[in-house]
Amino acid sequence: MASGPAGAEPAASGVRFDRPGEPDEYPLQAPDPRSAAAPVPSPEAACAPVAPATAASGTVCVACRAGRVDDDGYCENCGHAQPRERDHMEQESGPVAAVSDRGLRHHRNEDAFCVGHTALPDGTPATVAIVCDGVSSATRPDDASLAASRAAGESLLAVLPRGTHPQQAMHDAIVAASHAVNALADEPATAREQAPHQNAPACTLVGAVVTSDLLVVGWVGDSRVYWVPVDRGTPPARLTEDDSWAAQMVAAGLMNEAEAYADERAHAITGWLGADAYELEPHTASFKPDRPGVVVVCTDGLWNYAESAEEMARAVPLDAAARPLHSARVLVGHALDGGGHDNVTVAVVPFPAPPAGAGSG
Repeated sequence: MASGPAGAEPAASGVRFDRPGEPDEYPLQAPDPRSAAAPVPSPEAACAPVAPATAASGTVCVACRAGRVDDDGYCENCGHAQPRERDHMEQESGPVAAVSDRGLRHHRNEDAFCVGHTALPDGTPATVAIVCDGVSSATRPDDASLAASRAAGESLLAVLPRGTHPQQAMHDAIVAASHAVNALADEPATAREQAPHQNAPACTLVGAVVTSDLLVVGWVGDSRVYWVPVDRGTPPARLTEDDSWAAQMVAAGLMNEAEAYADERAHAITGWLGADAYELEPHTASFKPDRPGVVVVCTDGLWNYAESAEEMARAVPLDAAARPLHSARVLVGHALDGGGHDNVTVAVVPFPAPPAGAGSG
């Protein structure tokens, strides 16, 4: 997500450096999303699983195909850890779909998502996508992203049918996510945690709500939302601004974009959800696109390999609006092909929201 020394605390400037040194590539890689099994659908909402699942006793190792897997999830023959439930996740809920992958370098997936669909009081459809990226240098980043994505997704799906404006609903969902992450810091500290709020669990959040005529985005951190029109002859756009050191330098006129993002401090985040965040500043924006398209909601594990709106549009399949799940798989594959140095999570949401009962493939 962000770069800097491992385990660093937030500086007085309000900048949090996040990303420990990358380990050697792991011998067991996550499944290729382009050949993954079909996802398990959910009628309204599909959020990341509650906890990684260890391999069942008696399961054959996926690496050596000979050894028995013990109760801790390791092969008794070759010692390889077996893939965990959160290593690779795929979900679709009506017209919206998301895929999350551990990537090729990280030992676990610290991203999480929640996707869902509902109806507004007048019966028009609304689709929701929330994507969260755990701060790797914090404690329990995977728990933080999971708690935030669930809280935000559940909040949106609860209030939109009651008539809350989508932009207000997004703001409130981010606040709910913040409370959920903060609560993790109040749980009893483990032996490795000196105090509940020291290096507290933390994550970023980005989300989108799509209706028949409105697109609302919300974020805290450096995950992004992109707009890609169905008509590729019209320009795509990035709809969010990073809470990052580089973005601050550009906004202040101290560097141009190329200079700022070339700096080793570029991805240091200046906003996040967590008990040690200086101040919660949910960002929200609303748009009324005048043509059909798709909304790409993603972590930097994807946009590091397709940073500009034009690059992202080239990576998005032409039939993305009709096949959001397939498109999410392709985009995760694009990041893995580029190196997969980080966890990768992406949700693809067609605009306008299709009528209730519409699916994806």
